[in-house]
Amino acid sequence: MNPDRASGILLHPTSLPGRFGIGDLGREAYRFADFLSGTRQRLWQILPLGPTNRSGSPYQCLSAFAGNPLLISLETLAEEHLLKPSDLKKVPAFPEKTVDFASVRRFKLPLLKKSFQIFEKTASQAQRSGFDEFCKQKSSWLDDYALFMALQEAHGPAGWYKWEADIRTRQPEAIKTWSEKLTHEIRHHKYQQYQFFRQWLRLKEYCNSRGIRLIGDMPIFVALDCDTVWSNPQMFYLDSDGNPTVVSGVPPDYFSKTGQLWGNPLYRWDVMEKDGYAWWIERLKTTCSMVDFVRIDHFRGFEKYWEIPAGDKTAKNGRWVPGPGAKLFEAVRKALGHLPLIAEDLGLITPEVVALREHLGLPGMRVLQFAFGGESPSNPYLPHNYPRHCVVYTGTHDNNTTVGWFRGEDNRDSVLGKRARHKERQFALKYIGTDGSEINWDFIRLALMSLADTAIIPLQDVIGLGSEARMNRPAKKRGNWVWRFTRDMLTKDMKDRLRELTVIYGRAP
Repeated sequence: MNPDRASGILLHPTSLPGRFGIGDLGREAYRFADFLSGTRQRLWQILPLGPTNRSGSPYQCLSAFAGNPLLISLETLAEEHLLKPSDLKKVPAFPEKTVDFASVRRFKLPLLKKSFQIFEKTASQAQRSGFDEFCKQKSSWLDDYALFMALQEAHGPAGWYKWEADIRTRQPEAIKTWSEKLTHEIRHHKYQQYQFFRQWLRLKEYCNSRGIRLIGDMPIFVALDCDTVWSNPQMFYLDSDGNPTVVSGVPPDYFSKTGQLWGNPLYRWDVMEKDGYAWWIERLKTTCSMVDFVRIDHFRGFEKYWEIPAGDKTAKNGRWVPGPGAKLFEAVRKALGHLPLIAEDLGLITPEVVALREHLGLPGMRVLQFAFGGESPSNPYLPHNYPRHCVVYTGTHDNNTTVGWFRGEDNRDSVLGKRARHKERQFALKYIGTDGSEINWDFIRLALMSLADTAIIPLQDVIGLGSEARMNRPAKKRGNWVWRFTRDMLTKDMKDRLRELTVIYGRAP
């Protein structure tokens, strides 16, 4: 058997079950690791773990280094006597199958503050030393992050570019004044990160002990309202007030006829090159310390990225601009050695993008939902065209679920057209040799039996859910990232079936 053949499940921790309105790093995360082990999976893929803005999008984080405090397990804090059992008795009636991010914040963030207060009063010397050592080790990003978050709380919902000019532009006297004024709040945000990293690394250790490796996700861009842009404005195309002059996105594509307007500020690659891409080296070092593999989101942007004038309402009027290419990755390898990266090479991929990925020796991605358009046997997403060195997905977090895709739920008529969509489905049935009654399992079998070394299945496809379970709808600004499953959805028959297919196709450990 090829020892590199493996399979796993795509599931972000926010989608785990639990009574606190959002999945977390507590007991349900360990139960899911047991599910993976019991079905002979070797990989758990997640989305970015950073603290999200109010949209809940893990691709619009407040920091490129910090963890999401909403993922901290309150039950674990209670077990460690950093919350009282009574604190967890009065829990709002959260929906079971979705995340209401606003309600979760209103409930959970005050309890994290209470936990900090208990820690400050009752922590042992060993606990304080552990916290102090964490703050020292992470100081290269933690100091700016904690001050940024404390300033956000002090200024309300306005982004940093709306703050007073002296602190917006990080004048030394303003930094000193605010740091002294917000000493307690700054320490509280450091405490949140201390607990997040403790809980996450403990979960990672458990997964690794069960033979499960974690695939993380690193967005190429950062949000405008994040600590990095505030603390390093020279690295981005911004005007004197901190507003971006150009922003990120992609041209018209599979998901939208007007393109996707992401709105992230764009990097000054010329500035980053001058210090040897130090920020990227630190970012990748931190990310790789938290997971076993890193999926690089929007890899094609390192070769050329789509630059859109700030203020445009769509992504149509952008242009392709050269990225850093191999220079960035060569600097990273010189500093950190070989890193276990996966290139998300989806979208409009040119020969230059392929050449860059191959030069770096990175596996790319194949998505089965992209395989059947045009009925061409040379489509690179058809399994008979896969190289071994790639990762196959039935669908990604940006796709519909396989059942939703097949049924035409939440469809893309404006992009594809009903007739073309019907032909796409009919070709899929012919290619697989199925009637489509269990299309999710047809796709799972197709992925697992393929030559691709790695196969990843979104949990929604294992369960067989429709579009109601979709994680993200690209180009849509609301209603994303909210899906959760309930424990009863993982039936014995489902587990047995997934385990059997994993063994049959040589992907079991």
